Amino acid sequence: MSVVSLRNIVVLLGQFPALSGATLEVQAGESVLLQGPNGAGKSTLLRLCAGLQRVERGDGSILGHDLHRERRIIRRRVGLVGHRTMLYDDLTTGENLRFWARAVRATPEELDQAIERMQIDRRLMDVPTRQLSAGQRRRTALAVAAARRPELWLLDEPHAGLDQAGRDIVDSLITDATAAGATVLVASHELDRVRPVVDRQVTVAGGLILEGADAV
Repeated sequence: MSVVSLRNIVVLLGQFPALSGATLEVQAGESVLLQGPNGAGKSTLLRLCAGLQRVERGDGSILGHDLHRERRIIRRRVGLVGHRTMLYDDLTTGENLRFWARAVRATPEELDQAIERMQIDRRLMDVPTRQLSAGQRRRTALAVAAARRPELWLLDEPHAGLDQAGRDIVDSLITDATAAGATVLVASHELDRVRPVVDRQVTVAGGLILEGADAV
């Protein structure tokens, strides 16, 4: 089954075509690395797959839901961890985790398991999120995604800001998610890091998607 099915998709950011005819098929249980230079359209592609970006032209579906008509349904079934972690700076780490866990309908047990999985220090639970390091914020955002157990993981530079232990955890999240039947798209510049844990890679360049490592 195709989890991601895009055909000649055009997405505009203002008047600029961030995606200019993108075509991609990703099957259930598959993990795919999105590589390409800054500004190529990788983040836009992930936001499109999360139902957060409007399609200007072309056709596509995510998890069987039409990108033109069913973006709200798509948002409930995917987990996006982007450059912006979507955490509230005026809440503590624990308050953020509990708020987002409720928002994604994760149980307290699932949240506890995710906190343990991401090795978040319990002493940080009462610390305002604005005081966290970049790595601690990234772990918190990834814990929310892990608690959600999405059918489609959308990870934008997921290793950024993490120490070696955190980076290893991200690798295991990717492999464990696909082993459980989920699908994973990872946008990253750390090609040597990500290639061993994904099934294949595509290149995003100039708003187009090209198959293969050297398709630039």
